[in-house]
Amino acid sequence: MPLIVLCGIPCSGKSRTSKKLKDYFSSHSKHVQIISDHDLKPGRNDAYEDSRSEKELRGSLKAAVERLLSKESVVILDSLNYIKGYRYELYCVSKHNKTQHCVIHCVAPIEKCREWNQAREPTQRYSDEVFDGLVMRFEEPDSRNRWDNPLFTVLVSNYCAYRQSSHTGPVCVTTD
Repeated sequence: MPLIVLCGIPCSGKSRTSKKLKDYFSSHSKHVQIISDHDLKPGRNDAYEDSRSEKELRGSLKAAVERLLSKESVVILDSLNYIKGYRYELYCVSKHNKTQHCVIHCVAPIEKCREWNQAREPTQRYSDEVFDGLVMRFEEPDSRNRWDNPLFTVLVSNYCAYRQSSHTGPVCVTTD
């Protein structure tokens, strides 16, 4: 079954999207595994404050994907996945396992993401420095790259109503 790679700036709705996807696939009798950076390294700031911690986290996420990817389950990677070279590595893992993959880019206005970050519990939020650094380093996916294709864009607002789509347009429409 496929690897679904979520990407987006911090607090752009990736975890909510992954839960909605899990609910959808589970309701269609599919086995679903969500791999989240929050599960592997709970301290959001600790994971992204320095490049060594960040590299270790990416290695742990990739190892978890390699371990769980199979023909029997859908694997959803719920993380920032903001480096295009890392998304390429994940693409190679899916091809090595002879399974499909797709990228879902969660998009929300930066100020809304910042607001959502500030609304979190203090232990669950990114510091302003880490948040700004991650936004600055985010490399948007490009469907012209084979590792970012197919690419789906989810437009996230306060709440989303998900619908099936027969094209590559948004799978989420805002319902403010």
